[in-house]
Amino acid sequence: MTHPVLFEELSAAAGKRIGIATLNAEKTLNALSLDMVHLLTERLSAWADDDNIALVVLQAAGDKAFCAGGDLHNLYRSMREHHASDARNDIAANHYAAQFFADEYRLDYLIHTYPKPVLCWGHGIVMGGGVGLMAGASHRVVTEHSRVAMPEISIGLYPDVGGSWLLSRMPGKAGLFLALTGAQVRAADALFAGLADHALAHSSKEAVFDALRRQPWTDQRRDNDALLSQVLRRFAAPGLAEPGPLQKHFSLINTLCVGPDIRQIVSSITTLDIDDSWLHKAASSLAAGSPSSAALAHALLVRTQGMRLADVFRMEYVASLHCAARHDFAEGIRALLIDKDGQPQWNPASLQEVTPEMLESYFVEPAWDRHPLADL
Repeated sequence: MTHPVLFEELSAAAGKRIGIATLNAEKTLNALSLDMVHLLTERLSAWADDDNIALVVLQAAGDKAFCAGGDLHNLYRSMREHHASDARNDIAANHYAAQFFADEYRLDYLIHTYPKPVLCWGHGIVMGGGVGLMAGASHRVVTEHSRVAMPEISIGLYPDVGGSWLLSRMPGKAGLFLALTGAQVRAADALFAGLADHALAHSSKEAVFDALRRQPWTDQRRDNDALLSQVLRRFAAPGLAEPGPLQKHFSLINTLCVGPDIRQIVSSITTLDIDDSWLHKAASSLAAGSPSSAALAHALLVRTQGMRLADVFRMEYVASLHCAARHDFAEGIRALLIDKDGQPQWNPASLQEVTPEMLESYFVEPAWDRHPLADL
């Protein structure tokens, strides 16, 4: 039997150990399943309480992806069943979606608040749920093959997994642009946007791990953070720091995304006339994406300004359940992964049809006694 997550402990100096968690679902580009979420949560919680574990490493099997997102096939099945049920107007009645989002967000929050250094080796594709895992790590590594994105607009969702918190803290309007377009960034732009902390050549990974085993780890978080940072800086690949398209077009992006009117912002991006393949692909993705997702992503970035991370996860949880109960999320998955026709039929079909009342309804909580993430 192949285990979806592999765990091991490496012996290190000073009697300490390094906990390593490896996503092990190469065929699905290490897409994050509910089983993987539970395995990671259980082991990371145990390592957090183990005084001999100095730091934790998150990595993935294979060379293609760290994690390409969440397990959308099971979510799709649960949405189809919920939409056809008598309880379709109760967003909490999709029990699989309710559990998946709650447990995934709880894991992401655990990583954000982890009491020990967490090194995430974000090699290859890092998208959606993969960004959720990497975002909270104290030391986030990208390589020459990293491609980082939050492309949820293409499937009728929005950048969740704490994405509203992460994107709202990016320089200028970079976060809003990435949320609306799902544009991919490579190592240098990931550093610029605050998606990563260190850019290393993937070929240096074995040498990095050897160096980590030799460090004089202590019982102090601050000391261990510094030791880990020193090792990663020693292996930094300066050639990966050359500015990418996000940084090169930063001033233009700020101009395109200025102002509070999402309709004007979307129009400015989609009608941009410039000979640049990265910007053209970004504009095309926005034009083809869900209008409701664009409006919701924008609204969340506005609402979460200055908000505590736990409150952001709680707000996103409600918004995600609403997405699962509505048309576009299931339709986006159908067009991309089920029928693979690439022709989603969004409803509403245009941003002009997304009313303020419709947008506000994404934030209405169901009649539960206590928010499932109240204890974050």
